[in-house]
Amino acid sequence: MNTILHITKRQQWQEANIIEKYRAESLDSEGFIHCSKATQIVKVANSFFPKQQDLVLLFIDSDKVQAEIRYEEAEIGELFPHVYGELNIDAVYKVIDFEAGEDGFFVLPQEVVDLG
Repeated sequence: MNTILHITKRQQWQEANIIEKYRAESLDSEGFIHCSKATQIVKVANSFFPKQQDLVLLFIDSDKVQAEIRYEEAEIGELFPHVYGELNIDAVYKVIDFEAGEDGFFVLPQEVVDLG
């Protein structure tokens, strides 16, 4: 299984489960849903979600994603997975709470470490 990760607000994920599809705000504004590899997720969280609470981390089986996934270079010179369309929620096989610590920074959850 090839896992990619996505950070979202808990409420957005709960709403996605009701309508059985997930749309990040970036899908409308940029044309894709931002995702990360396991080695990138903490850097992304600390850059774009500092001090935020009530977030969840989606574990996505990229082989089950119906929309196109492209690995594209970001400003920092790394390739990031981008989902070009709505995310079918049956591709998400695990969801965990993902919140900043008391210092406002994120640490790598054990579930991500276990991806190896």
